[in-house]
Amino acid sequence: MQYVRGMSQPAKSSRTPATPDAPESAAGSRAAAQRLKMRRELAAAAMELFSTKGYEATTVDEIAAAAGVARRTFFRHFRSKEEAIFPDHDDTLIRAEAVLNAAPAHEHPLDTVCRGIKEVMKMYAARPEISVARYKLTREVPTLREAEIASVARYERLFTRYLLGHFDEHAHHDDVGDDPLLAEVAASAVVTAHNHVLRRWLRSGGHGDVEAQLDRAFAIVRKTFGTVGAGRTMAPEPAAATASTHGEVLVTVARTDAPLDEVMRTIEEALRGR
Repeated sequence: MQYVRGMSQPAKSSRTPATPDAPESAAGSRAAAQRLKMRRELAAAAMELFSTKGYEATTVDEIAAAAGVARRTFFRHFRSKEEAIFPDHDDTLIRAEAVLNAAPAHEHPLDTVCRGIKEVMKMYAARPEISVARYKLTREVPTLREAEIASVARYERLFTRYLLGHFDEHAHHDDVGDDPLLAEVAASAVVTAHNHVLRRWLRSGGHGDVEAQLDRAFAIVRKTFGTVGAGRTMAPEPAAATASTHGEVLVTVARTDAPLDEVMRTIEEALRGR
C-alpha cells in the first residue's frame, strides 16, 4: 500500500466534528453536556427495564416515563428503543473523526487509525460496570446485538475512508486494483483487533489494563500491514554505511526519516573501521 506523505486529508463526513483547534463555545459545551447527560439517563432507564421486563415487553413510553421525560423527548435523542442503550456512540464517532482530521502529516495512517479507535475503547472503559451490563444484555437480545454491529460498522467505514485517502493509487502499475482492498482489509484488521480485546475485557468483568492489551493487538496489525507494498515502514530502520577498501568513497544508506545523529554515528563507525 503506497501511502501519501503529504498533508493529512480529512475523512469525508456529513458531520462537523469538534477539533482541538476549534473549541466549542461555553454555551455549546453546556448544551452538548446536557444532551449527553439526557441520553445516558434514557439509556440507564432502558437497560433497567430491559433487564427486569425484557426487551420485547418494554415500550418507549415506559423508558421515557422511567427517565422522567415525555415521549417526544426520547425521540429527540434516539430513533428507536434499541438505540437507547448506546448513548455515547455518536459523540465517540465525532471524537474519533477529530483524531483523524488532526493527525500530523508525518504519522503513518495506521498509527492514526489506531489512535482514533482508542476513543471507542475509552468510551467503554470510562464506565466499566455499565459496559459489562450492556455486553451481557446484547448477548441475550439479538436485536440489540444487531444495533451494536451497525454501530461498529460506522467506525469501520470511517477508518476505511481515511486509509483510502492516504495512498497513491497510481504508484502501482501491475496491481492498482489491490490498493483499495488493502485499505479496507487494514481498517477491518484494526477494528477486529479492538473488538477482540474489548470482548475479552468485558467477559472478564471489565478488569485488567485494557489499554496495554489494545497496544499489543495493534502491534500485530502494524507488523502485518505497516510495510504493505511500497508503503512506509512503521519505524525508522537503522542506517548502514560501507567504506571502500581504497579509502576514496564512503557509501551511506539511510532512511530519509532516520535521526541525523544516528546517520552521523553510522558514518563515524564506518570511517573508524576502514
